[in-house]
Amino acid sequence: MAGSAARFTREPAQPLRRSAGLLLHVTSLPGPHGIGDLGPAAHAWVDALARAGQTFWQTLPLAPPGDGNSPYQAFSAFAGNPLLISPDLAVRDGLLHRNELEARTASGRVDFQRVVRSKSRLLTLAWERFNGGRAARSMRSAFERFQREQASWLDDYTLFMALKDAHGGAGWMNWSPELVRRDAAAQRAARREQSEAIGRHAFAQFLFYRQLGDLRRHARSRGVKLIGDLPIFVSYDSADVWANPQLFLLDRQRRPIAVAGVPPDAFCATGQLWGNPLYDWAAMRREKYAWWVARLRATLEQADLVRFDHFRGFEAYWRVPAASPTAETGRWVKGPGRELFDVLRRAIGELPVIAEDLGVITPPVEELRDSLGLPGMRVLQFAFGDDPQNPHLPHNHVPNSVAYTGTHDNDTTVGWYGSLSARDRKQVRRYLPDVADAKHAAWPMIRETWKSVAAIAIAPVQDVLGLGSAARMNTPGTATGNWRWRAHDGFDRGPWADRLADLTCMYGRT
Repeated sequence: MAGSAARFTREPAQPLRRSAGLLLHVTSLPGPHGIGDLGPAAHAWVDALARAGQTFWQTLPLAPPGDGNSPYQAFSAFAGNPLLISPDLAVRDGLLHRNELEARTASGRVDFQRVVRSKSRLLTLAWERFNGGRAARSMRSAFERFQREQASWLDDYTLFMALKDAHGGAGWMNWSPELVRRDAAAQRAARREQSEAIGRHAFAQFLFYRQLGDLRRHARSRGVKLIGDLPIFVSYDSADVWANPQLFLLDRQRRPIAVAGVPPDAFCATGQLWGNPLYDWAAMRREKYAWWVARLRATLEQADLVRFDHFRGFEAYWRVPAASPTAETGRWVKGPGRELFDVLRRAIGELPVIAEDLGVITPPVEELRDSLGLPGMRVLQFAFGDDPQNPHLPHNHVPNSVAYTGTHDNDTTVGWYGSLSARDRKQVRRYLPDVADAKHAAWPMIRETWKSVAAIAIAPVQDVLGLGSAARMNTPGTATGNWRWRAHDGFDRGPWADRLADLTCMYGRT
């Protein structure tokens, strides 16, 4: 039976037990609608994970992507991505007719421009039928309840998106001065003028959370839990910044004073200039971190366990002058530290959080992570070099951690090994003698990750499928060509599931 968009009942956080899972963003699922979604392929993927003995499905953020289609540059920290709404489930609910769907090949890279047009057309059709009382009348009370329960973020988000549509997609900083500063009279007028578009965006959110709730219930029935992803920063062009300018470091014209990034590292010689506005942590503290409490609660509506992206930024963050062309000119500035997490814990209880502690990690960052009892991350692709004390080497792993072959920011293991120098390949083979060549590099890395003492072991799906660099999800420091990879139709029925189930059982991760 179809679920409602009412709040998903969250189970209390439990201590991590020895288990395993796979990393695959929802957009990467196959299907006939140009992009992976929350429909039949997602439910089939949960079944495949269960057959393979996996406990976790890790995704990237499920928020509506903005600049560059990145889920880490979203229009809202609270909303769901309308592109993930399943047309097939909308047909099931009587909102669409089967002959209105644009059937395409089941796989192939995501063409975001085409998908946005197609999904927008279908969602408009569904809304017009529903709003006109011609379809799914039984969903009316659930929709109204959803609007009431989620009003704290939904009202600002739907007005923001309606105005964005009315301005041809322009960012809020380019709207009229009255709307930029959120003049009360201008907002009232905009709500009257954009009521139809506001309703359509609210209905899309209702469908997203309704379908996600169905998926989570199915996952729970199969013993599969979802790991979500919470980016530390939000996009400047977002409902969050537009609606809460007092919580960010903005000047009188509401332009960023400084922006986020990271210093030069192995991924990028000039650092990564993310461009996100920085939080005014003093203002956050005065409001008792209410925005953060609401944000984590919203994320836990989407997942059982949450990866806090760029955890080190809570101890100290890289502050870059807004006019700087690269991140090289930044400096470290102290973050809120433990105070924020103590507030979150008092409001929510034990925190089901993974600390993404990659990059420039200092003793104070480790102390913060450990004082909170949060598991950190270990990535095998970062392990091999001349230092036997490298924390990413499996013999240095600790139980309260999550071990990965690689992440969405890494090349696939096959691609990574193929790009190594002869010297670095020799180092890998000293540790993993089974690695004969690039083509056969992934499974020895998976085995070593599953053997680790880390509580949870995770591998990207690209590794269990043995795929090369063409299947890479993201290349940090590049603005185009990312987030587009999709798995081929039938990938979830391959022989990898039995092989992974055997490894998972052998190393006690069932």
